[in-house]
Amino acid sequence: MKTADFDFELPQEAIALRPTEPRDAARLLVVRPGAEPELEDQTMRNLPLLLRKGDVLVVNDTKVIPARLHGTRERNGVSVEVEATLIKRLGPERWQALARPAKRLEPGDRIRFGHESRVCLLGALDATVEEKGEGGEITLRFDFHGAVLDDAIEALGHMPLPPYIASKREDDERDRGDYQTMFAAHEGSVAAPTAGLHFTDLLAANLRDAGVGIEKVTLHVGAGTFLPVKADDVAEHKMHAEYGQITAETADAINRAKQSGGRLIAVGTTALRLLESASDSNGKIKPFAAETDIFITPGYRFRSVDALLTNFHLPRSTLFMLVSAFSGLERMKRAYAHAIANGYRFYSYGDGSLLFPESPR
Repeated sequence: MKTADFDFELPQEAIALRPTEPRDAARLLVVRPGAEPELEDQTMRNLPLLLRKGDVLVVNDTKVIPARLHGTRERNGVSVEVEATLIKRLGPERWQALARPAKRLEPGDRIRFGHESRVCLLGALDATVEEKGEGGEITLRFDFHGAVLDDAIEALGHMPLPPYIASKREDDERDRGDYQTMFAAHEGSVAAPTAGLHFTDLLAANLRDAGVGIEKVTLHVGAGTFLPVKADDVAEHKMHAEYGQITAETADAINRAKQSGGRLIAVGTTALRLLESASDSNGKIKPFAAETDIFITPGYRFRSVDALLTNFHLPRSTLFMLVSAFSGLERMKRAYAHAIANGYRFYSYGDGSLLFPESPR
């Protein structure tokens, strides 16, 4: 298939710059292939009414780190402002990062992040550029390591808002809470699993009261989730890898729910990708602890997931390709056209959709 097949027009005013308050007041578009009506306007608060007793929701409990750092590189009396977004930890004091302007950096350069010292008594947060890649990525070796480095990043870092929000406004303290799900527990993501942003304690309690289970898995979302598909042919796109984990206890709980007739509902494309990576040919979930670069496009045969709760995604993106694989490309184009025409809010801070598969397993 061609990347252009997944294009659509989205008005800029449809892009949400702040989340709905309270979170579970967000709108929810239900997409049911083969049903009448095919599209149904709902709200997240009604999710317990849309699911069945015995169903199980699987959420991603990754935690976003304030991964965007601002600093200064000094070389031969010349200062250059640098922005580095941490994308992968390589060791106690080493991180891979995306840097701007990467062309002004060279191995051996020293970068000072922040100012004297909110960080610790030793001074500001300094790092050395160890390596430089071809795609704007660099390897940074910080002067601090372990917990001290973590504290410094927490103190100086900014939340890595998606480009379509960051280009319209600066991040602020409110984003430190807004861009984190209620399930966040394990640090490692540079982007939020945004379907989980719609959940509140009250909604979770109402789901449990309705007999719907909630299980947690971990997939650390990388910056690659925002990378555009540059290839004209979808088959030529190389998917980024992300680390995920499903414990044996969680896998057993999911499998028991499925064996009892419950449906498996992935909360977000990250949870879906991890579940599909961990499932065998019969749809049984296995314990998992590895990187996955699974790339789901139309024609993929889903093995385990019965429904998907997700936000509205970028045109020509791997995520729109995934939802099109799940519920059908033309149907998703109709759903997105309906959402635009009816004022749904798009992307990370936007509204949600509950998708059922084109071909139930």
